[in-house]
Amino acid sequence: MEEEKDLSAKIRELLSTRSAESSICTSDVARATTPDNWRPLMEPVREAARRMVADGEVQITQGGEVVDPESARGPIRIRWAR
Repeated sequence: MEEEKDLSAKIRELLSTRSAESSICTSDVARATTPDNWRPLMEPVREAARRMVADGEVQITQGGEVVDPESARGPIRIRWAR
């Protein structure tokens, strides 16, 4: 659970450096957390993002459209909830 808190904090940190309309990729978060071994973090980042969606903090998008985080398959992006 501590790792998820760290990943959520990293998501917030990266989003705060972008414009309010911008989004980030899960790989951005993974690479910023562990540059040399980021691939194993991809699913934990997605899980942290899903929890943040449930809390109303962020949205998960595909192709610029908000998607259900539980059914999203393939690459996703994360942005602040509007």
